[in-house]
Amino acid sequence: SSDLIGDIIEARRRGCPVIFMLGAHVIKCGLSPLIIDLMRRKIITAIALNGAGIIHDFELACIGMTSEDVDKAIQDGSLGMAKETAEYLNSAIREGNRKNLGVGEAVGRMIKEKKLELKELSLLYAGIKYNVPVTVHIAIGTDIIHMHPSCSGSAIGEASLRDFHKLCEIISRLEGGVVVNFGSAVVLPEVFLKAVNVTRNLGFKVRNFTAADFDMIKQYRAFTNVVKRPTLEGKGFSFVGHHEIMIPLLYRIILEKLRK
Repeated sequence: SSDLIGDIIEARRRGCPVIFMLGAHVIKCGLSPLIIDLMRRKIITAIALNGAGIIHDFELACIGMTSEDVDKAIQDGSLGMAKETAEYLNSAIREGNRKNLGVGEAVGRMIKEKKLELKELSLLYAGIKYNVPVTVHIAIGTDIIHMHPSCSGSAIGEASLRDFHKLCEIISRLEGGVVVNFGSAVVLPEVFLKAVNVTRNLGFKVRNFTAADFDMIKQYRAFTNVVKRPTLEGKGFSFVGHHEIMIPLLYRIILEKLRK
């Protein structure tokens, strides 16, 4: 992993992007403060989330907790039926889309405007605060807020597509940079592969970069679409371990190397 960390630090010294793609479990495990600190230090230059990421992120900013007993709640259909989460997020996406914003910026601005008590725990708020783009890539039907009448499929689709275009623009400059996927098994690896393809199709040189995948088990899509296929001229790493162990380790080693 020292190679990966060396590549991250070298990429930032050269002004190349360091993109972190995060599955929602990373946020749910309480690891956001470490990611936010790396955004603040200008180590992470862009974040990509799936749709569940904004839910855990918002709930932490709002009430400081984000969990429910799925096994129990699914029995009577109460899973994900909390009114506030859906209304805040769905209205933020609708409002943001009217202003031509992507999902990430729309929700980040809402968290800032509502002055949520624990906003300093929010990656989306940190994106606004530190001027780090946070894109959100939503598969409709996968998230609890899609079950509510406040949900607008057209707003989600349009705003999420805007974020895909934003990610493509970021990836067009990925030459010499680093992309790391933490715990997204399907959605973000697929989005990443398509974004790399779009940029190459448009004639951008996106060949020589470092990609890494971290997850609790080795996932086929993440390994194939992040680590292997796009990096034929670059480097790919795959790490297996719990996020609660791996992310603090990665964070600590980056800080140690920066001090040297």
